[in-house]
Amino acid sequence: MAKKIAKTNAARILDKEKIAHEVLQYDPEDGKIDGVSVAAKIGYPPETVYKTLVAAGSSKQNYVFVIPVAEELDLKAAAKAAGEKKIEMVPVKDILALTGYIRGGCSPLGMKKLFPTFVAEQAQGLEDIIVSAGKIGMQLKLAPADLVEVVHGRYAAIIVV
Repeated sequence: MAKKIAKTNAARILDKEKIAHEVLQYDPEDGKIDGVSVAAKIGYPPETVYKTLVAAGSSKQNYVFVIPVAEELDLKAAAKAAGEKKIEMVPVKDILALTGYIRGGCSPLGMKKLFPTFVAEQAQGLEDIIVSAGKIGMQLKLAPADLVEVVHGRYAAIIVV
């Protein structure tokens, strides 16, 4: 008998909104939970697996940026997209209190608060993207447009080119 997959808040939100998605699981026991390793473990190219980054603007507003795992957030471009003078990454020690998620298991869905969210514009050309399900060892595969819609986000040019 297959082990029942525990639902995460992120998956529950997609269910509630009737958004098609697939839960993908991987074994985090070896400690390799960086995005590129996760992409290899679940058998998808890194261009389709996205990481969730949390940053704060000079206005003290927090933002969420969803970018391909092998890419780097362009802080200047992110600030421009968010209409901020400057943006800095939120320290890892503050992520749990702010989002309800831990580093390595931070989903753009189901954070304690819905922050302005920007998805790398490259996602628009993909049929599906994969993001954290909100728990280390679990990912969610869904259409980028569905993700943008459910988090009230928008696409932006936010990665280092």
